[in-house]
Amino acid sequence: MTWPHRLAYVAAIALAAAGLDQASKWLMLEIVLNPPRQIAITPFLNLRLGFNTGVSFGLFRDTLEAWPGLLGLFKFGAGFGLLVWATFAGHCLERIGLSLMAGGAFGNAIDRWRQGAVTDFLDVHWGDWHWPTFNGADIALTLGVVLMLLAALPAMNRAAGHAQRI
Repeated sequence: MTWPHRLAYVAAIALAAAGLDQASKWLMLEIVLNPPRQIAITPFLNLRLGFNTGVSFGLFRDTLEAWPGLLGLFKFGAGFGLLVWATFAGHCLERIGLSLMAGGAFGNAIDRWRQGAVTDFLDVHWGDWHWPTFNGADIALTLGVVLMLLAALPAMNRAAGHAQRI
């Protein structure tokens, strides 16, 4: 596959991930969680609206709350960097993983530019212990990392086999 075709392929995956993320956030903000409330889906999953002005898990919330555009710009830059990396990646799982990560970065960056915070709505919990709320972009990012790790497994296995022969 030539690099222009690869670029179109990875851009389509990233666009789909960011588009699904933005569509799910719109649905939650405008229809499902309007007015804001908590909806129990299963004994361990709720829909609950939250807005994250920090980075992962709300870290640096106080520092970054005054600079949402800066963090959004960084995420857009990271997304474009991931797309370039994905375009030239040699393994299909690596290309898809990096594309999903770029789409997740774009999805959350759009929120930062549009409203100054990332919209979160998925609340996983065990009893009274709650994981920080998250969204579709976070799922795309996590799935992308998992695919990158899976793509690395054959190389790690080859390296381990080579080390055993030495």
